[in-house]
Amino acid sequence: MFRFFTQKNWFFWSWIGSAIILSSLWIQVKIDVKINEWFGEFYDMIQKALGAPNSITIDEYWASLISFITLAAMYVGVAVIVSFFTSHYLFRWRTAMVEWYHSVYDKARKIEGAAQRVQEDTIKFSRIMESLGTSLIEALMILIEFMPILFGLSVGIPIFFFGDWDYGLIVGALIWSVGGTIFLILLGLILRLVGVEYDLQKKEAAYRKILVIAEDDGTIRPKTIEELFDGVRSIHFLSYIRYLYFNIGRIAYLQANVLSAYVFLAPAIVAGAVTLGVMQQIIRAFGRVEGSMQYILKAWPTIIELASVYKRLREFESKINQEDLIDEKV
Repeated sequence: MFRFFTQKNWFFWSWIGSAIILSSLWIQVKIDVKINEWFGEFYDMIQKALGAPNSITIDEYWASLISFITLAAMYVGVAVIVSFFTSHYLFRWRTAMVEWYHSVYDKARKIEGAAQRVQEDTIKFSRIMESLGTSLIEALMILIEFMPILFGLSVGIPIFFFGDWDYGLIVGALIWSVGGTIFLILLGLILRLVGVEYDLQKKEAAYRKILVIAEDDGTIRPKTIEELFDGVRSIHFLSYIRYLYFNIGRIAYLQANVLSAYVFLAPAIVAGAVTLGVMQQIIRAFGRVEGSMQYILKAWPTIIELASVYKRLREFESKINQEDLIDEKV
């Protein structure tokens, strides 16, 4: 799966491409920081205008909105370019995988579900990596940029439970985010979600294979279509009930998450220790830090699918290597 990074003919796309994507994501995060600063300035201006009529001019108001439009346009432009380039980058990664599978397909075709591994799982791998990989990198960059900002904004204001401790807001976000993530990871392990996803794909592969055989062979061996579809039905129903339990915990936590910043800021808001603009900056920075820390939690269903695809492809490659060893002995 990772020959893309070791073969010379893919050097530009694998290494130079990675550098381009990382640089572009960093620019996005920097623009996001500027947008966060804009929120503070804009809401302070709103508070000033509402507190004292005509304290700001209409030109100042429009200029502030235009500055946001400029930042937003820059963010959208970079995001669109990154998305376009990443799609090409990951298709090249898939191509590198497929090229190797094609070169050994005389051995690979003897393995159960070979066609599905080469066609379906490679495209799943590239599509999941497109959404999951870039968002993980962006989450880490957001943490690097926004944690110092959150710390600077929260110095000197009272935080629920932590009082006047300067690190209270950051530690609060850490406890809430990491605690929730650990809870859902444990829930996913208890419900064996990765295993269910893996079993589901195996049942689907067996079902599809017998359908292909049935196109040319009326005897249909070794099991009938009906027997195989019963297996498909049972594994799907099992996955539905397990995801039901998982989603109860996941969705309940994410709903409670909406209020977390306001809970921690309650003493500061009640005491009037922050302006509206600073409060908006803190809440937005808190949300960005918290969201990055909750990356695994929010992406958990996709991570489960990626783990299942990775497991199937590793198993497939292992069997190909075993075929090579058998041929060498013969």
